[in-house]
Amino acid sequence: MFKPVLTLFLVTLALLGCTESVNRDTPSRILLMGDSLFAVHGMTGQSVANGVERALKEPVVDRAVSGARFVYRLPISGAAGLSIPKQYRAGDWDWVILNGGGNDIFFGCGCGRCARKMDQLISKDGRRGAIPGFASRMRASGAQVIYVGYMRTPGVTSPIEGCADEGDEMDRRAARLAALDRGVHFVPLADLVPHGDRSFHGIDLIHPSTKASAAIGARIARLIAQTEARR
Repeated sequence: MFKPVLTLFLVTLALLGCTESVNRDTPSRILLMGDSLFAVHGMTGQSVANGVERALKEPVVDRAVSGARFVYRLPISGAAGLSIPKQYRAGDWDWVILNGGGNDIFFGCGCGRCARKMDQLISKDGRRGAIPGFASRMRASGAQVIYVGYMRTPGVTSPIEGCADEGDEMDRRAARLAALDRGVHFVPLADLVPHGDRSFHGIDLIHPSTKASAAIGARIARLIAQTEARR
């Protein structure tokens, strides 16, 4: 059952990789990093980064790459962006927008018996793992960090239908991470997709549609604007 799903996912990923922007090194105070949740629609100017740009009316450096993971050990492709931590480029960033972990879970344990893999990403208390470690590194550089969760399926059969429990647990852990540091923020997307509404997903029912990318970008931009207004 898992093998056909994995094949579909890899084909979709390959198609996405042929059409999207891998990086845009535009001068900015905002850096965005992550996987295909962010990277899709980059070539058409309708990615999540583009949505943040439109909402805030300022540029965002987009380093997101489809298929990227937090824990990725191959050096060459990792340096090309398949390792999310290696997407980072030094700069005077006020904000680092981050997502990831979905590919680690999907490919690493098939959304089943994932306790060890999840702990590797982020511990139950939000204090340890690849995601808190990287967030801590970004905080040490002076940036505020936004970690963005994943959308849920629209309540119809999807290749990632069985990943809902893992998504909920990742959200709980990310929320605990954010509660530890006022400079780390969590933006959940579990409530973004109305039940039965397919318009927030692409044809694969995994990746966001242009509508969803715009909505995610607007949600991130709203958090940035509200946080800065309170300073």
